Amino acid sequence: MRLTVNGVVVEREIEPRRSLSDFLREDLALTGTHVGCEHGVCGACTVLLDGWSARACLLLAVQCDGAAVTTIEGLTPAEGLSPLQEAFRACHGLQCGFCTPGMIVLAHELLARNPAPSADEIREALAANLCMCTGYVAIVRAVARAAVARA
Repeated sequence: MRLTVNGVVVEREIEPRRSLSDFLREDLALTGTHVGCEHGVCGACTVLLDGWSARACLLLAVQCDGAAVTTIEGLTPAEGLSPLQEAFRACHGLQCGFCTPGMIVLAHELLARNPAPSADEIREALAANLCMCTGYVAIVRAVARAAVARA
């Protein structure tokens, strides 16, 4: 299998039934992709697959042969936090942090497609991911702040 992960070409021989989330976490040590429910419901394992959000726990790694996968590590600049991550920090858009990587990946996808989303559009986009701590208000505020900062 050959794919590009966070801009780096990776070629490995793997078991056909290995999930993308296990491949990322265990084979590539990219532990920012969290595994929660393992049923695609919680969104903690959200990554970008060829620019579109996908649940890494539901995908087999071999299904991604030839694709580009971007994880939270790929969205984090070497010199610190991305503007979106900084907005999450500034707006207290995280508490325990378990859902945060998936939320940021999903918010990144939203802002790439809609640079000025309304609060309702942000809520609709983020409804795909579950957070048990924040109540979402601070997360919506963080995404709106990041959108304004981009403009």
